[in-house]
Amino acid sequence: MIQLIILLILLIPILAIVLDSQLGRALAARLENRSLGTGDAASHERLNLLEGEVERLGAELNRLEEESRFLHRLLTERASGAEGEAGEADGGRGGGGEPPRG
Repeated sequence: MIQLIILLILLIPILAIVLDSQLGRALAARLENRSLGTGDAASHERLNLLEGEVERLGAELNRLEEESRFLHRLLTERASGAEGEAGEADGGRGGGGEPPRG
């Protein structure tokens, strides 16, 4: 009787080690897949959902790229416009606003 109790006490940590190992995880995954059945219909539906999500993300990426290009163009035009305005402001004064003497 005592031998049986000692054997059970020793088997508990061994069982925990095996279940936490890669082998235990593989067995659990196999049992889970078996309980789900063939999975053809579920896999097909999941694949369709993933394809739709990929298409949505692609469209979102295209939108973000277009927005980035627009902002870049806007900032470069603004910078070149500011440089042109600064040059015109200095050249238009003509030395204090007095007309040149001739």
